[in-house]
Amino acid sequence: MIFPIGDDQVRGGSKPFFSYLFISINILVFLYESSLSIENLNQFIMAFGSIPLETMNGEDYHTLLTSMFLHGSWMHLIGNMLFLYVFADNIEQVIGNLNFLVFYLVGGLAAHAGHIFFNIDSIIPTVGASGAISAVLGAYLVMFPTSKIKILVVFLFRSFKVPALLFLGFWIVQQLFSGFAAIGPETAESSGVAWWAHIGGFAFGIIAGFYYRSIQSEELERFKEGAIIGLGFKSR
Repeated sequence: MIFPIGDDQVRGGSKPFFSYLFISINILVFLYESSLSIENLNQFIMAFGSIPLETMNGEDYHTLLTSMFLHGSWMHLIGNMLFLYVFADNIEQVIGNLNFLVFYLVGGLAAHAGHIFFNIDSIIPTVGASGAISAVLGAYLVMFPTSKIKILVVFLFRSFKVPALLFLGFWIVQQLFSGFAAIGPETAESSGVAWWAHIGGFAFGIIAGFYYRSIQSEELERFKEGAIIGLGFKSR
């Protein structure tokens, strides 16, 4: 398995308040989930997870947001929070706190749209922050393509630095391959992973990344230069 554990750190700009707040909220919510009995946990997930059929019927729209802070297991949580921790702060520092708040939440909604489009009749609740995080990854690819990502290759017990373009490009190719393979009534949800939520969120992030890069190009270049000129590598 391969995990991102660090990236080039930019300096200046907004403090990544919401990036770390979202991590804290996700952890606290999961701790609450862990305290519930199996029966109560199932009820909690059904109440606050997003069910495509209900959304298409105009019901429980609030779950489009609440489901973004629920997780199904410790590994689900840890994987998502690791990606959020590594990639989100650079985005927030460049575009600002309130812009990042809106971007993250709308990215999550775009991810839901991608999932629902291919699972209109599904009654299975979806949970997790990965859709919104995918939007962060898409924006990162556009705004910091040459940033170095430090990855841990578990089976080799070694870490390497690779360009963001390579790491994130490989990541989205995996999602697309799995997403197209899952199209069809018999396979759409058999893996338990909402691939098209990842793809939808990433596509939104790409668009948003180009927008923010165009309106904040000078500031972005200044941050990039700061990351390169002797300010070091952000170790996670």
